[in-house]
Amino acid sequence: MDGLGEKQYQVTASIDNNPVLEGYYADPEIIYSQKEDKYFLYPTSDGHHNWSGTYFETFSSPDLVNWKNEGVILDLPKDVPWGPRNAWAPTCIEKKIGNRYKYFYYFTAAQKVGVAVSDHPSGPFEDVGQPLVNWRPEGVSGGQEIDPDVFHDPVSGDDYLYWGNGYLAVVRLNDDMISVDRSTLKVMTPEDGTFREGAEVFYRNGKYYFLWSENDTRSPDYRVRYATADSPVGPLSIPDNNLILEKAPSRGIYGTGHNSVIQVHGKDQWYIVYHRFNRPNGIEMGQNAGFHREVCIDKLEFDENGAIIPVVPTLNGINPL
Repeated sequence: MDGLGEKQYQVTASIDNNPVLEGYYADPEIIYSQKEDKYFLYPTSDGHHNWSGTYFETFSSPDLVNWKNEGVILDLPKDVPWGPRNAWAPTCIEKKIGNRYKYFYYFTAAQKVGVAVSDHPSGPFEDVGQPLVNWRPEGVSGGQEIDPDVFHDPVSGDDYLYWGNGYLAVVRLNDDMISVDRSTLKVMTPEDGTFREGAEVFYRNGKYYFLWSENDTRSPDYRVRYATADSPVGPLSIPDNNLILEKAPSRGIYGTGHNSVIQVHGKDQWYIVYHRFNRPNGIEMGQNAGFHREVCIDKLEFDENGAIIPVVPTLNGINPL
């Protein structure tokens, strides 16, 4: 049309895969199930004032991006009479016993650590009837008996349970996976003074990696540090630059912590699963942001010496496997 010029616009689009779950969830633990050939994610059900949730759900995915809610797997008031409140920070492990797979689910209830068992990674899980850890290690003052992590040592074949807020403790699990050998109890709190909670342990290329969260989960500066060791019970070697996940204000990302780590089955390909404040509203919520959190996944990479390369938290997340 006369007198009118043409304008050209360039449009770009991106898909934000973080957060990976719809709704408020936190403290994510993740496993790969050989039985199901899927990944299962076990979070805290969040969005409850002062962390007052009373149930756990699980989610399944074939590709770490598309997740299906498998429903409630443990309801504390109904299933756990010894701990009917404060359902926090679970962890899970798949064990092949004979020709059958069993799943052992360690969880926090009423500031104690419990264990429940199932024949399927999506439950339902049956509590064993009493807490597994309702005592504080000798010599430890303060803190809480929360945030369990279970780890199978591929070298020795032993299984270990870690836990603690304000301190880090470890004990070897007995073969039944529902009791512990108290004679193996060890307190191994990192000596740099940064340990708050949320231990995560994994093994890669002859090294044991210990990750933990620093600061309070209500703080925008909730973040992740790490150490390495030559055994699953330490001693810990803390790198000079061991801060590997923290806020990214330019992207509106705050409160990044309480992580787990997953290796893609059969590959040297790793991912970190963590929670952050709800975006974009969390940073305006004050301390309420600490129980309005969402789950994200990003790549976890290592340098040629095995040091963890600091993770830049993203909005895009990862591509489907």
